[in-house]
Amino acid sequence: MNRPDPHKPPQTPRFDILGQAIGDASRTRMLCELMEGRAYTNKELAAAAGITPQTATAHLRMLQEAGLVVAEKRGRCVYHRLSGAEVAQALEQLAAIAPADSLYLAQRRKAGGLAEVRSCYDHLAGPLAVAMTQAFLRRGMLAERDGGFDTVPSDLWAPLGVTLPDPQRSARQPFARPCLDWTERRLHVAGPLGRQLLSHALERGWMLRRQHKRGLTLTAPGRRALHQLLGLELSGSATELTNGGPHV
Repeated sequence: MNRPDPHKPPQTPRFDILGQAIGDASRTRMLCELMEGRAYTNKELAAAAGITPQTATAHLRMLQEAGLVVAEKRGRCVYHRLSGAEVAQALEQLAAIAPADSLYLAQRRKAGGLAEVRSCYDHLAGPLAVAMTQAFLRRGMLAERDGGFDTVPSDLWAPLGVTLPDPQRSARQPFARPCLDWTERRLHVAGPLGRQLLSHALERGWMLRRQHKRGLTLTAPGRRALHQLLGLELSGSATELTNGGPHV
């Protein structure tokens, strides 16, 4: 049996590598573009970051070396995407703890409609996602426990496109994972539950993807469905609960 060497310094996470990878405005803009969950070419990411494709190549190489981005060749094109949902979650949480100064407020204003209804890799984010999460908690569909969420059986899950996991089977990851929203500084639901909610909303036409960016369009059928199922009153850019709950 190998015993740890008491004279060898303990291994620590290489935050320095990650810090260097995300410590550039152009690389940050490319990462934010990839948080939609789709894959993009070098040229598309260069345009999003406002740099040349040659410069983007160097930036993407650094992001790949840090394990944040992976490249896939499809035909003659090479597409880049985030290496996994955990990367998107980490980026979203980093954005949420960024200082709430004038720069943050300016960025939030610039986000406009994107901040209202958007995707975070494979799940919903923004004020609507926060309001839905609060509705789940109010209606007893979710329960907070040890900083996480437990799902509770309810007749409302099926109409929302959610199939709860078998409680007898142990899962490798939580079914409902809390994710700190970067614009709201409150929790929304991620994990398999968040993925099912977004997929169902897109399949039913409750939400539509925009051509660019992570913004989503909430349709009239979507507004009606969320009002009928969760009691959410959605008017314009305001998202609030019909039972007089706080504006979120």
